Amino acid sequence: MHALTLFDLPLATALVSTGTVALAEIGDKTQLLALLLAARFRKPWPIIAGILVATVLNHALAAWLGALVAQWLRPDVLRWIVAASFLAVALWTLKPDSLDDDDALPARNAFIATTIAFFLAEIGDKTQVATVLLAARYPPLWEVVAGTTLGMLLANVPVVLLGHRFADRLPLKAARTAAAAVFMGLAAWVAARGIG
Repeated sequence: MHALTLFDLPLATALVSTGTVALAEIGDKTQLLALLLAARFRKPWPIIAGILVATVLNHALAAWLGALVAQWLRPDVLRWIVAASFLAVALWTLKPDSLDDDDALPARNAFIATTIAFFLAEIGDKTQVATVLLAARYPPLWEVVAGTTLGMLLANVPVVLLGHRFADRLPLKAARTAAAAVFMGLAAWVAARGIG
């Protein structure tokens, strides 16, 4: 008989994915983009719908890639790559993000602009990298995608709904530190327990 762990619980992968990405998203470039979109369009529901569609598409591709990479590599090699990558994302999380001056918002329609801008902004972003790593480490794939998408929504919907007033009160440094701690914990977990 083995000791019960978090991953023995139903939907554990979704819960870990949700928490990991929600924390990593606080103060992230895409959260700043959500704030910018909310200020520009002042239509929260099309913006939220665009975030949902862009995140599902982007994170489904990222999770699929993570699962594919996990199949190609031997478990002992994958273990150290994932552990090192989680550690790198932890360090990356401590660095504040900003929107570049050349980040233009496409289109006039809030839904289309959000979907395109969010999908593109997520490419290579730390939450996308986290999704790849989570999918490489934790099955099932659909729980990773559902969890990371929910994490993005948990971090971004309040920003869209409450705008500048809410964003100014976010404890960004504390959130970055907590997210970095989560990624370091995941790195240690993978290093100690391996993949699978």
